[in-house]
Amino acid sequence: MEFAALGAWILAAIAGTYLLAVWLANGGLRRQATKVTRFPILIVVGHPVSAVLGLAVWVAYMATGRAGYAWTAFCVLLLIVLQGFVLFTRWLVGRGGRHARGAEQAFPAMAVLLHGTVAVATVVLVFLSAIQVSRH
Repeated sequence: MEFAALGAWILAAIAGTYLLAVWLANGGLRRQATKVTRFPILIVVGHPVSAVLGLAVWVAYMATGRAGYAWTAFCVLLLIVLQGFVLFTRWLVGRGGRHARGAEQAFPAMAVLLHGTVAVATVVLVFLSAIQVSRH
């Protein structure tokens, strides 16, 4: 299960990197400076930084087998989920509506769906792994 969580986390990271690249390619930073985006820069930066940090903690858990690392990775995932939810709702509200604006409008819906679905699977797998390692 730990390796499935790792694989899901890496797949979510790949999809997230693609979404960040699309945002940047469509002027995300330029639009941020002029406030023509619904995405707060702290969350745009914090979401992937938190994800990389959490992934590093998960790898530390896999290397050591210590339950503390597994639970820390899960807690970091909760922060990542919160940040991702803010980004998702802002993307969803502006998507094609009368308030649509920003580089995030260029996101392919399939990429957003893939990223979110794999992220949910990651959270579930990490949680179940943390429970399992705590029982031993």
